[in-house]
Amino acid sequence: MKPSPKPPLLLFLGPCVLESESLALEIAHQIKEDLQPLGEKIQLFYKGSFDKANRTSFDAYRGPGMEKGLAILELVKKRFNLPVITDIHLPEQAETVASVVDVLQIPAFLCRQTDLICTAALAAKKYNRMLKVKKGQFLSPEEAGNIVKKAEHYLPKDKILLTERGSSFGYNNLVVDMSSFKIMQSFGVRAIYDATHSVQRPGGLGTATGGKREHVEVLARAAVAAGADGVFIETHPTPEKALSDASTALPLSSIKTLVEKLVTIYQVI
Repeated sequence: MKPSPKPPLLLFLGPCVLESESLALEIAHQIKEDLQPLGEKIQLFYKGSFDKANRTSFDAYRGPGMEKGLAILELVKKRFNLPVITDIHLPEQAETVASVVDVLQIPAFLCRQTDLICTAALAAKKYNRMLKVKKGQFLSPEEAGNIVKKAEHYLPKDKILLTERGSSFGYNNLVVDMSSFKIMQSFGVRAIYDATHSVQRPGGLGTATGGKREHVEVLARAAVAAGADGVFIETHPTPEKALSDASTALPLSSIKTLVEKLVTIYQVI
């Protein structure tokens, strides 16, 4: 008897925050073209936030807003036939966002907000979407089981994703426990690795978050080898000019090579 085919590696790629329609289309076109040869080995999602509500500085760029941001994501979805994912920060956003995007994401700082998780799960169920929750930097992977218990009141477990994005360790630093993927998978859900935000240095630049993008690749490879079901990576044509997470986003030109390495490791595991 032949073994069952391996599920595709889930990939969430795109800019941190939506900056413009033209940039969103440029990034979507490039990643779709570069990764198309990998076929059914991957399941690609385009990510981009319409609002970054947790910026360090009051003056930092937050995004185009929900109405314009969803219009951009809907255009990307239709033009490139790509499922899309974005963050929500308030329960009242869930219904509108779920009507457009394929995956609703709960930011790490909000992962214990019961009303937000439950409302998002209800909206996801209504529109047959997925719910992706980032484990907070302040939670152990074992505690993430409580997130699943809240969401599964409304949504099947195969529609729930938990995400590892590093844990607080001292000042301006995060560490990743590679055992967390197996622990979170034990709750009956898939576990994703956020390679971008795990290398952040929270508040490391004083009025902005810093980071070490040079560590993204090695940690992403390690996460896939440790059994992660997918990887979340932010990318930009010119990261140093990105309006959010400029120190941790990867150059768009490097994504193809990195993903090929991750898929190779994933297929072996």
